[in-house]
Amino acid sequence: MTDLFLKVKIHQEQKLPYVLFCKPNSDQIVGLFQKNDHLYFLETFEEKGFVFAPFDADEIPYIPIEYSDVYVETVKKSNYFFDDKTSNMNRSVGKDFFEELVAKALTSIQNKEFQKVVLSRKEEITILNFDVETILKKMIQQYSNAFKYCFFHPKIGTWIGATPEQFLKTDGNVFKTVALAGTQLATSSKNIAWQNKEEVEQQLVTDFIVQSLEELVKEITISTPYSEKAGNVWHIKTDISATLKSKKILKKVIASLHPTPAVCGLPKHSAKNFIRENEGYNREYYSGFLGELNIDLVTFKTLQTDLFVNLRCMKIIKDKAQLFIGCGITKDSNPEAEYLETVNKSMTMKKIIN
Repeated sequence: MTDLFLKVKIHQEQKLPYVLFCKPNSDQIVGLFQKNDHLYFLETFEEKGFVFAPFDADEIPYIPIEYSDVYVETVKKSNYFFDDKTSNMNRSVGKDFFEELVAKALTSIQNKEFQKVVLSRKEEITILNFDVETILKKMIQQYSNAFKYCFFHPKIGTWIGATPEQFLKTDGNVFKTVALAGTQLATSSKNIAWQNKEEVEQQLVTDFIVQSLEELVKEITISTPYSEKAGNVWHIKTDISATLKSKKILKKVIASLHPTPAVCGLPKHSAKNFIRENEGYNREYYSGFLGELNIDLVTFKTLQTDLFVNLRCMKIIKDKAQLFIGCGITKDSNPEAEYLETVNKSMTMKKIIN
């Protein structure tokens, strides 16, 4: 066992907070190990450390670097066996309820209550011999272009995930983010074709981000939409960059963007109210955001923030894993097709826990 995972074992025994993560296309695992079990919350957004923000809450927890040890380890390539039998697991879990929920959302869209809403569901499956090192290394091998992590806090619980979506990134005044929407199952075909429904959904996300940033940034640049693979599915992605008008407006930027239309909907407040009133469960940290705040934990360079949307994730509770999966609903959505989209997305995490 390496020094990094020996430290994990000690922290688990002492029930002390820690996070392990590996950035997209990186071969380094970074570990941040808090020296006490206090639950810290952001106040000014000028704090330095690792943020773990919920979908819907005023308080945002984080692990502060000033009370933590940092370990960095290079991953050695290993081969892991992935059993495709997970592709047939729990295909009907919550199917009727979710399709009824989508149908209800479509009625609200027709009534012009909102243009888009992102609906999600939760599955619970049994896991045997949960091991942080094995699962993290499986994610690193299987999902190289995702942000992989394992987060633990005794007052929050254990969460793991492999998210394909950047929330935002800053380096001084330089700001970057992405608009991500649309989903289709990956096949052997090299030609990715998108329906109008997915293209419209993607444009809604892009427009929201640009409009939200207008008063806070300058020199906005928007890329042409392109297809990007995330695990076993494809998405449409647009890169957005700009210059922040001030280094001290990060709190306002985050507040204006979170939750994005990719995890909530448009308009934000009416979509969020629909989710609260109809989804039937508490998302907790699913579709929140996480990552480094105001510091690069490898180089220790400050004024660098690298945050990701907490998608393709699950919460570990003893021998159970609670999986969270969702999809965007617009006027052209089909309830059964949307349910199947959540099934396809659930494979990302099911593949690495069996």
